[in-house]
Amino acid sequence: MGATGGGVPFLNHSIFTMAYDVVVLGSGPGGYVAAIRASQLGFKTAIIEKESLGGICLNWGCIPTKALLKTAQVVNDIKHAESYGIEATGTPKFDAIIKRSRGVADKMSKGVTFLMKKNKIDVVMGFGKLVSKGKIEVEKDGQKTTVEGKHIIIATGGRSRELPALKQDGKKVIGYREAMSLPTQPKSIIVVGSGAIGVEFGYFYNSIGTKVTIVEFLPKVVPVEDEDISKELEKNFKKQGIDILVNSEVTAVDTSGAGVVATIKTADGETKLEADVLLSAVGVTANIEGIGLETLGVKTDRGRITVDKNYQTSVPGVYAIGDCVPGQALAHVASKEAIICVEAIGYAEKKFNHAPEALDYNNVPGCTYCYPEIASAGYTEKQAKEAGYDIKVGKFPLSASGKASAAGHAEGFIKVIFDAKYGEWLGTHAIGYNVTEIIAQTVTARKLETTHHEVLNSIHPHPTISESVKDAIEVAFGEAIHL
Repeated sequence: MGATGGGVPFLNHSIFTMAYDVVVLGSGPGGYVAAIRASQLGFKTAIIEKESLGGICLNWGCIPTKALLKTAQVVNDIKHAESYGIEATGTPKFDAIIKRSRGVADKMSKGVTFLMKKNKIDVVMGFGKLVSKGKIEVEKDGQKTTVEGKHIIIATGGRSRELPALKQDGKKVIGYREAMSLPTQPKSIIVVGSGAIGVEFGYFYNSIGTKVTIVEFLPKVVPVEDEDISKELEKNFKKQGIDILVNSEVTAVDTSGAGVVATIKTADGETKLEADVLLSAVGVTANIEGIGLETLGVKTDRGRITVDKNYQTSVPGVYAIGDCVPGQALAHVASKEAIICVEAIGYAEKKFNHAPEALDYNNVPGCTYCYPEIASAGYTEKQAKEAGYDIKVGKFPLSASGKASAAGHAEGFIKVIFDAKYGEWLGTHAIGYNVTEIIAQTVTARKLETTHHEVLNSIHPHPTISESVKDAIEVAFGEAIHL
């Protein structure tokens, strides 16, 4: 049998060769979006996936982690129920928490299966490898088939990065994938790395009663964020009972005992920490090994595939998007790169009526879903000064927000940065209740080259967290009403 079409996996792989206009290798938020957009433009399209549709994001990343973090939020609300005038108690059930998270992920993966069928995209399950120009060999259960594509888009994503001193065994030294599916709740955990993955898991485990220590090599937590954001998060985490070691490095891990013993080099000397589990959250490595890049001569640099503004590699007809190319390793970045890539192919093939606009990587929103939440876009204050701008900075505390106070979440602030000369919106950095839901305002306004005048002359609804952005802009330009 061959394909029956509409997203049904191929059978008898060793017999058939299938030919397509566009073939996508990987079905994460870059891959499946690329496949859908290609189909929309009239390309005969196939997608190859070795494991589960939706990739890491839907199955082991963005979606299931947010399910865990929602549980953490509910647990914390119950802990503070009296402050809302409610008598309530609750005990977290670790196995049920994990089961719910996996259920949410499974539902979303099935949603991608539906989208493949709806858009008449053929799905080929198995591990794909470039074997020659325009050809991918797919292997599953010992059977192989060849899929031909005039245009091949590599969207193989990334995985948890391993450091020499932190070799992951999946049991005591784990990555993010194991962190969301442990068989039992650890009593204590060391989290190495304080980027989004590290602080989200640190917040989750701390909320359900695990003792958490975060170890960060750099001088501040969430090191890519504005310095004021980092200080605020560290203050809040310590208040929640999370221990934090900055300027610290794990130099060795002993797993010979019941748990782990980590040797940590700090500014004050060497120390040892014991815990049940150590989570390595030190970044993401691209999945580019074993997929045949060398066979075709596809160029790479520092572990990522080299691409142009339309995501074409050094080999014509071969493209790459998402975590396997330079840029922020974020799901929404991969999705936008996918659309630009496919529309560039469509424009060249006269299936799309204009050349796509290149992605502005300095206007990408970043969101971290611990508590307090973090959201940012554009320049940090330090970056704006280094770029030579004369800036105006406004900071509005959420303790002065009626909505935040009513919700019982008055921690944090909104910080905005503007060019003093022309009023250009350079950046926004927010930490607090639901701030991930309002950062798109900044991204859209910056895209439209909006100045402070337009924002201050527009009405923001009250009471909302979003109006605090306007309040922060008023502070920046000396027009504060509520502060």
